[in-house]
Formats: sequence, structure tokens, C-alpha cells
Amino acid sequence: MVEQECAVTVAARDEQELSRAEDYLRLRPGARVRTAVCDVRDQDAVRELFRATAEAQGGVDVVIANAGIIQVAPLGAIGVAEFREAMDSIFIGALHASLEALPHLRRSRAGGRLALIGSVGGLIAAPHLLPYSCAKAAVAALAEGLHAEVAPEGVSVTAVHPGLMRTGSHVAAEFGGDQAEEFAWFSALAGMPLVSMDARRAAERIVTAARRRKTRLVLTPAARAAEFTHGVAPALTTRLTALSVRALPSSPQRPTPLRKGAETTSPRPTHPLKRKLHTWATALNDRASHAYNQHTRHHPSR
Repeated sequence: MVEQECAVTVAARDEQELSRAEDYLRLRPGARVRTAVCDVRDQDAVRELFRATAEAQGGVDVVIANAGIIQVAPLGAIGVAEFREAMDSIFIGALHASLEALPHLRRSRAGGRLALIGSVGGLIAAPHLLPYSCAKAAVAALAEGLHAEVAPEGVSVTAVHPGLMRTGSHVAAEFGGDQAEEFAWFSALAGMPLVSMDARRAAERIVTAARRRKTRLVLTPAARAAEFTHGVAPALTTRLTALSVRALPSSPQRPTPLRKGAETTSPRPTHPLKRKLHTWATALNDRASHAYNQHTRHHPSR
């Protein structure tokens, strides 16, 4: 990856997580990194984040908004609260970041660049990820609308829609319903190399897209194929998605408390080949959780 020689500010809610990220990034010779505790659901906090960043670093040229949560559960296991939580973190967070960044990006001598991280789940609704899909769909609309409105002002907006990423997100995701089964399919699928993408490679593609002022970036061949199929035959794609629900864990009759992946055990498939694939894919995802600063511990299988 070609170094862009940017001074970087990393913002998140968790001070310890930020401290670990700063230590990791400072291992790079010459890295200019600062961190800031910020909850993107709080617009005043986001405004202060950009003010302080512009003052400390002489302006703001590039903003990448990627805050969010993942709730993996069938519809019967969740309620309105989970949808509100997803919208607040994912969509409202992206909205606050965009609105507060734009005044600074308009003043950028290099020409401001804003990248909003959506998801293929926001282009095609994913079963057992419905709050996430709804919030990411709103981010997709926000990115497209902002691009049209601010392009005349010299600011570019890039909508990024990743497919499954090997980031270790399974340990921070929240699971409902049959939590062990939900954790098992999500962690294994998100770790499969032919289906998911390595986070570092994804980051390189995102940086390149923002630098080149691309309007839209869809990551992973599977995500691009799904987007194309949905565009050509949306009704057929919806029917096929409905069929895929049969392969997922059954839905409870009432909402259940969600539990983080780091607190969830994963059942081992009984078929030898399935067990081997599951173990391999989950191990890759666990390795990613250590590499990319996710809160984690050992996940025993039963």
C-alpha cells in the first residue's frame, strides 16, 4: 500500500480501544496519529471533534465515516429498540459526521473528500440482519444525495458498499434468538476467503476510491454479483433471499436479549467436512479480530 502521508485522527467511543489503536499505528515510522473519544450519535461532540482536529492538524481534507453496530438475529427475536439503535449508530452517526465535516471539507485546499461506509446489506436486505440493512440503506441514500448536492462545491462523496469483511467483527456483533447458531453461521461465513475480503485489502481499495473521487465502490465479487442480480431481477432476488432463510436458525416467538459474540459459544457441525470448513473460517476471523483491534477472548466450541 502506498503511503498517503496524512496526519490521521481516529475517533471512537472506547478510550481503551483508541489507546490500542494509537499504539498499533505508531509502530509505523513517521506516523502522525492522534485519537479522540467521540460518540457520533452526539452532534455537538462530532462538531467539537472536527473543530479540534482542524485546529491541531491545520484543516480537514479527508473524512471516512464507518461507525456502526451489527445485530444478528431473526425478526422474532428483536423489536423497535434494535432498529432505533442501528439507525442512531449507523445512519445518524454518518449524518452527523457528514454535516459537521462539510464546512471543513469545503475549505480544504486539496479539495475535500468524504467516504461513507455502507454495505451490500444496504443494497439488498439481508435476513437476520434487518436493522443493519435498514440503517445501511439510509447511508447509501445519504451518500448519493450528498454527492449530487456538494459536487459543485468541490467536495467529493464516495459511497462504499463492502460485502463480508474479515475484520473480526463477529466478536463485537450482537446475537439474538438461538445465539450460538447465529454466531456460528455469521462468524464462519464472514471468515471464508472466497466469500469475504481481507480488511487490509479493503482499506486499500477504499483509500484509492476516495483519493480518485469515485462515486461508488462495491467490494468483493460476491457483493457485486448480488448487486447486479438485484438490479436486473429484483423480484427473483427477493424470492431467493426468502428461500435462504430456511438455512438459517429458526426464529423465537418473542424478543430475546442480545449477547455479544465475545460472550457466545459456537456449536461445531457434525459432518467432518463442514466441521473442518467452519473451524478454518472461524479461525481466520478470530485472527482478524486480534489484528484489527476488536475486543475478543477465546471462543470455545461445544
